[in-house]
Amino acid sequence: MDDVLHERVREIIASVPAGKVATYGDIAALAGAPSPRMVGAILAEDGHDLPWHRILRANGTPAPHLVHDQLERLRAEGVLADGQRVDLRKYRWKQGGDVDPGPEGLF
Repeated sequence: MDDVLHERVREIIASVPAGKVATYGDIAALAGAPSPRMVGAILAEDGHDLPWHRILRANGTPAPHLVHDQLERLRAEGVLADGQRVDLRKYRWKQGGDVDPGPEGLF
């Protein structure tokens, strides 16, 4: 695997703030990774020090083997699930979305 891509994925995951979530696909798109599965592989192999719990499947659910722990960690950050599904419309992180554009706007 490309070391630069690997580190880019890690950096993006690390930047997802508390109280927000992203999908594996979101991270893959931002990093230029070929697939969301690659993001999952990076997290499984080298994600113990990252906020891995903020990364969900495309339907807003955690991986089945992580459901309890992941939802508990998210709940502690104020991200509430309906059953086992997080409302992505409400909690999805948009990179740069928390930037104050100021009186002049961003452009």
